[in-house]
Amino acid sequence: MASSQCCENPPILSSSCGEGCVQELGGLNTYISGPLDSKLAILLVSDVFGYEAPNLRKLADKVAAAGFLVVVPDFFYGDPYVLDNNQKNRTDWKKAHGTDKGFEDAKPVISALKSKGVSAIGAAGFCWGAKVVVQLASSDDIQAAVLLHPAPITVDEISEVKSPTAILGADIDRVAPPELLKQFEEVLSAKSKVDCFVKIFPGVVHGWTLRYSVEDELAVKRAEEAHQDMLDWFSKYVK
Repeated sequence: MASSQCCENPPILSSSCGEGCVQELGGLNTYISGPLDSKLAILLVSDVFGYEAPNLRKLADKVAAAGFLVVVPDFFYGDPYVLDNNQKNRTDWKKAHGTDKGFEDAKPVISALKSKGVSAIGAAGFCWGAKVVVQLASSDDIQAAVLLHPAPITVDEISEVKSPTAILGADIDRVAPPELLKQFEEVLSAKSKVDCFVKIFPGVVHGWTLRYSVEDELAVKRAEEAHQDMLDWFSKYVK
């Protein structure tokens, strides 16, 4: 959350949105959608606004319709980021909800999925969540990763990635500018055992895949293109 772009166009959260249900998984309240007996699971890691964002749950339902068990944990323990002009409040929130903690909290969720018979897991992260997913992709916990308009990630962090990774970025992004994502592509492409895909979407800003207006047809179309790219990546590697 290094830029105001990370916090623009906040969603109106709703605990009841989506076709799935909320259950505890790995110690976290988790939105769950899709066939519970699926051997293939997708973990979606939210941006700072958390797991009750309607567009995020709508996306979870879309991925679930393809046959995946989709889980969206509440990594913020009921305390998503709220826009506030108070710098101390922002700083305190960031300290309480670091991505390192998100990574540690994701491990029991993954273990719980495996205990239910899941044999392959993909993970997608949005802004804050993308930084968590980079850490997961650098472990042996997941089979594929998708990073969507990621929060600040370093080249060194990307160099540790082991899983096939797709990076979907915005043309207008101060947090993860296209030139940085191209560097990531160079690093990943140099790894003979790690497939990668980097795509820069023209005319969109950081956060476009989740924080769009459903009344803006063009914004919806651009978001849906990214969603389909994400789903295609998982269909290729999570099987």
